[in-house]
Order: sequence, then structure tokens, then C-alpha cells
Amino acid sequence: MRAALLHAVGDDKLDIRDDVTLAPVGPTDVRVRVKATGVCHSDLSAMSGMLPQPVPLVPGHEGAGEVVEVGEHVSSLRPGDHVVVNWRPACQECDLCLGGQPYLCMKFMIESFSKGNFRYGGDNTAFGMAGCGTWAEEIVIPWQGAIKIDADVPWEAAALIGCGITTGVGAAVNTARVRPGSTVAVVGCGGVGLSVIQGARVSGARTILAVDPLESKHALAKKVGATHAVTPEQVPDALNELTGGAGFDYGFEVVGKSATIQSAWQLTRQGGDVVVVGAGAMDDMVSISAFSLLFEGKNLLSSLYGEADVRHDFPYFANLYKAGKLDLDSMISARLRLSDLNDAVAALKGGEVLRQIILMD
Repeated sequence: MRAALLHAVGDDKLDIRDDVTLAPVGPTDVRVRVKATGVCHSDLSAMSGMLPQPVPLVPGHEGAGEVVEVGEHVSSLRPGDHVVVNWRPACQECDLCLGGQPYLCMKFMIESFSKGNFRYGGDNTAFGMAGCGTWAEEIVIPWQGAIKIDADVPWEAAALIGCGITTGVGAAVNTARVRPGSTVAVVGCGGVGLSVIQGARVSGARTILAVDPLESKHALAKKVGATHAVTPEQVPDALNELTGGAGFDYGFEVVGKSATIQSAWQLTRQGGDVVVVGAGAMDDMVSISAFSLLFEGKNLLSSLYGEADVRHDFPYFANLYKAGKLDLDSMISARLRLSDLNDAVAALKGGEVLRQIILMD
């Protein structure tokens, strides 16, 4: 089968091969034929080494497809089921899972660093990003990593639900629990930032400020739910105009930089919630004074994978899409093929595109 391979961290080009095979399906695994997969900034971070991953690596973690084989101990799925790939599968047995935080479970993530499900060039082992590797025509994953959805959900939309939509909408709905009538500022209007905006809109926020240095992104931000859109230089005026200088009830950071985390902090009112959604580097330190942490009364929150229980949230977001409450189609910049992945990666590095979807058929 075909797959895109990263041989070493920092390589500029992917090796798109047609001699890749899969490890056998284990008793609790499923084999999925990938139908659509996104090109996400987290994939770039894995390729650059900012998000540590073993190599050789098949990138890709945001995807959807059809089950073609199940292990003998799998009872919840069968061949022909349409599934969204869950790149953070939960074991459903540890204290975190049983305590309502399955998005923090590390069991399968840790195992993926020593278990490579791909073979190439004969018997060479390759790993899948986050244990997935959706930039391949087929993958083998734990059954917990394949969440069934209705067959009438388009593959492109289903793929987006696998990461960007769940991360962003979940940050607003699950982590912040945005209240109706509240005010929201979103710093960063990439695919996940636009999803945060949609989550705030669905939650009933009355004012949603989108902040992004690229004015080309402002129109789409407004289309999916922002009431206002500004560049960072225009933030002070917007803060005064929209909140009287008091700040927003919620400030979301969706870039993954210490500077933008501090910007979100400054945009948020006393007693408000500052929610970090962007994935940053381990050595990028955030500086907030101990005085401000106490006396401004703000809540500094992280939102990993939208704090989702994907067993509920994937189908829920799919139903919101089908009901016209989530606009996923407008977020797709291009529909491409596996052979176009090097061009897609270069375009994403350029910063102008949102989500490019790779269609396998």
C-alpha cells in the first residue's frame, strides 16, 4: 500500500512509497482503510521534532475511514463500520479514564513509541504518529482508537472531527463551558481557532473577537461565528470598544506560543478564564507574575483534545454538523491526493491555508 514516510526529524520532504505493509491485527486491534485525513499543524510539529515522535514515522493523526478487519476480542466494531480515528485512545480502565478524564490517558500513547505497525523496504519498521499514521492508505489501531459514526457523514467532515473540530469546539464546550451571553476572545484563527469560535457560537456567546495577524483569515472567522476580527495591533481598540477596557469573559490561546498565551491573559477580565489550546514547545516558558495569578483572580486552564470523551463527542459533533450548527465545509482549503502531501506540507508552512484534506480514493 501507499504511505508517506518521514525518515528523520527535520527532513523537508516525505518519502511517498508504495511498498508499505502493516503488522498483523492483534486480538484487540482494528484495521481501518483511511478515506480522508487532514494536514494539521501538529503534523508539522512532529516532523520538526517539537512534538517528539519516533522515526521512521508515518505522520498523520486526523482521519476517518472504514473498518476492514477486527481482532478476535473486538465486539463493538465490525467490517464496514464508518469510524473517526481517535489519536488519543483511552484504556477505559485507569484512574484517569474512570475519573472522567479519558483525554489524559497515556497507555496507548506510550506503547506507540515502542510499537511500530508499519513495515517498508522489506522488514524495516516504521511508527505511526500518535500510534495512528493516517498518511497511509490503511492503519492498525486499538479498537478504542476507532469511534463509530453515522455512515451519512462525509469523509472530509469526519476527518476534521478527529482532531481540529474536537480540540477547538471541545475547548469552548467542555473546558471553558462558555455561558450564553458571554464575551470571548480567540487568539489564532487557524483550523483549531476557527473551531473554538464555532464552539463559542454554539454555546451562545454574544461577542466573539477573532485575533490573527493575517487579515485574509478574518472573513472566514466571521463566517463561522466571530462577531469581530482584528490584527494584534488592533487589539487595544477592540478591547476598549467591546468590553469598555474590562476584558473578555474567556480568552482562548490557539497558537502554542508563550507570547500569545500572555496576550490571551491580557485580553481576559478579572475572574475570567484563560484557556490554552495551542500545542507549544517544551522550552517556551510563560511568565506571569505571582501577584497577577492571585489578585486578578483569573483561571489559567489547559484544554487537551478539547477535554473530550470521544465516545460521546465525536457522534455529537457529527450530529451538530448534519444539523447545520457546525460549518466544517468552509474550513477545508483544498482536497488533495496522497501524492500531493509534500506540496500540502509546504503550503501549511506558508501559513495561508487552513485544513487541506487528503482523499485516498
